[in-house]
Amino acid sequence: MSIYAAMVLGLIQGLTEFLPVSSSGHLAVAQHFIPGFDQPGLLFDIVLHLGTLLAVLIYFRREVGLLLWALGPGNGLATWRRLWITLIVGTLPAVVAALLFGSVIERSFDQLWVAGIGLLVTGALLLGSRRLTLDGRTLGDLGARDALTVGLFQSAALFPGISRSGSTIVGSLLRGLSHDAAARFSFLLSIPAILGAAVYHLPRVSLVEADALAGYLTGFTTSFLVGYISIGVVLRLLATRRFHLFGYYCLTAGGAVLVYVAFDLP
Repeated sequence: MSIYAAMVLGLIQGLTEFLPVSSSGHLAVAQHFIPGFDQPGLLFDIVLHLGTLLAVLIYFRREVGLLLWALGPGNGLATWRRLWITLIVGTLPAVVAALLFGSVIERSFDQLWVAGIGLLVTGALLLGSRRLTLDGRTLGDLGARDALTVGLFQSAALFPGISRSGSTIVGSLLRGLSHDAAARFSFLLSIPAILGAAVYHLPRVSLVEADALAGYLTGFTTSFLVGYISIGVVLRLLATRRFHLFGYYCLTAGGAVLVYVAFDLP
């Protein structure tokens, strides 16, 4: 893989992992529309995701640090210990869905119309989030029922076109969380999701050849830097109530994909 290709794929991953436009949907569409493009190898895909994982860990280093500190006894961080429970509960639906429907989900990436419908669903969710009445709940107010609801939204994002960040943020808003708390819970929930997917696929990868290391490092660095910036963009848009604007893009992109499929355009 060339340095240029690695940088482009890292850019796509960094932008679409956290912006609510679906990274899986964009990769599924890209392999149909870009001449000579193919989805990256499994190991390279893991490397790109680890780059965005590092972006979350560094951006939310305070929250991650408190979560780790809360594991110790007698530190008075009961709220953060409860957050561990909500993160586990929120992750379970996606794990169950992947185990039960893994083959169906994998085949869906070969069907362009699935990505188109997924983008329409994402657009509808984002635009619908404007009408939600928020209770201003914080991370400390999260319970198991809230986490399960958000986790169900995350499990739907296993299919191409449905944004993980977009769906989990909307799911959190539905449970009355403030915009800031919804975004933070969504990004913290991405840590076990990304790490779990990497560990699950790791036994199926092969070693990297020496001449490919530069491409892997480029992809990792690009996805990390762009992902870090993307997190800040999402938080600012939520704070200024402009998060829903991505919905117009998703509806346009999804509609264009379905028109392409329906008319079998060249």
